[in-house]
Formats: sequence, C-alpha cells, structure tokens
Amino acid sequence: MIGAPALAGNASLRAGCGLCQIVVPEAVQNSVAILASCATTMGLSSDRAGRFAVRCADTELRSAVDGWADVVACGPGMGQSNGAAGLVAWVLKAAAVPLVLDADGLNNACRVPGALRMHRAAQLVLTPHVGEMERLLASQRLRIDPAGRRREAAVRLARQCRAVVVLKGHRTLVTDGQRVYENTTGNPGMATGGCGDVLTGMIASWIAQGLDAFDASVLGVFAHGRAGDLGARALGEDSLIAWDLLDYLPAALKRLRRAR
Repeated sequence: MIGAPALAGNASLRAGCGLCQIVVPEAVQNSVAILASCATTMGLSSDRAGRFAVRCADTELRSAVDGWADVVACGPGMGQSNGAAGLVAWVLKAAAVPLVLDADGLNNACRVPGALRMHRAAQLVLTPHVGEMERLLASQRLRIDPAGRRREAAVRLARQCRAVVVLKGHRTLVTDGQRVYENTTGNPGMATGGCGDVLTGMIASWIAQGLDAFDASVLGVFAHGRAGDLGARALGEDSLIAWDLLDYLPAALKRLRRAR
C-alpha cells in the first residue's frame, strides 16, 4: 500500500518536520516518491509480493535510521509478513530514538513474543484503534475489554510497555500510564482509511521538533481532530477523506497559535 506511508510523510512535513525520509520496499519506492514529492525516499529489499524482504531488517534498515533520524514512525502501509515482523522487531530492539508504532507496525509487533517490552526506544508511542488494541492487550496477556473499559485498558498497556498509548476512536484517549487526556475534537467523517496515518506523521513530527511523547500525542490528536472539523465544515462529513486533513492542517495550526 503506497498511500499510507505517503500520507504519514506528508503529514509530518505539514506539521513542521524539516526533513522526512520514507523507507519502503524498493518495489513501490517510485510510486511513494511521486505522492510525497517533498520527502526523500529509500527502498529496501522486497520479496516477490512487493513486501519487505526478511533480509532487509538489519543491515539495510540500520543505514536508514542510524546517525540522522530524530524519530522513527513505523507501520503505515507495511502489511503483515515475516519480513515486516522482523523489521518491526529490529526497530524495537535496536533503535534508540523515539518510536511511533501504528497500524501494521502494531500488528507485526504482536507476532513477535516480548518485542514490545524489550524496546530500546527513548520514548515509545502506540496508536491503536480498538481492534488493534485487542491484539496488543492479548499479546501482553491483559484481559481487559478495550471498548467497554477504554481508560483502564489504555493505562494498563501504557504501564506494561513503558509507552504512551493513543487509543483512537470517539474521544481519543492519550495516556503515559499516569496522565490521561481525553480529546474533544474530531467527527465521524474521520472514520475513514488513512486518517490514522496522518496522525502518526503529525505525532512523529512534533517529537522530532522537541516535544516529549505525551505532549506530542496530545497536540497531535487535538490538531488532527481540529483539521478534520474544519474539513467537515467545508466539505461535509460524508465527503471527508484523509488527504483533506493535510489541506486543513495549516488552518488548524494557525488557530492554535492564535489561541495561545
């Protein structure tokens, strides 16, 4: 899937990130580069299905991360496979910079026992929707209903994984296991494919600019929802798509600056 990494990369730039490199299987590198023309791209070895190859997890990925990345966002559009699971496990165990894990980054992490609790990242952000949250909780042997007991589930997972958890949905929750923020922006029109990828790029961007993981996540979900509200007001909730959030994010950020 080429749209998801392009959305995340473009969102990071719209949120003020100075330089974004999108790392994808080499089979789709050119397509992603066209959709995210202001980002740089790097292609890793791919298998016959166009997914990350098993062999790319260490030497190739290390050159993409070490020495220059201030934050890594992992998961949008990557799919689930042995190669992708190995890549996610490597990032969790080897990357010392802050890490934002979303979408299939979360699903692949659940395929590797113990990976989430072994992370080396300076800060870890997990951004599941309810379905992904169920898999994360099961992987940590936490028997909590993330739909009926959202706050408890998010707090317990954050503590278990030493992470900031962003449990997406109506009134998205952000917690580091101690503090809990409940978001008030956003609308049902944002329940469409790609909106979560935009959020991932925004959170990663603000971590790269110096905010800690909790504050970047709170700002991310609020500004993400505000951009969605501005888009819905102009276009209608039925017509809102993820790309619209990129178009309305500048206006949302201008409003936040004026409100300070």
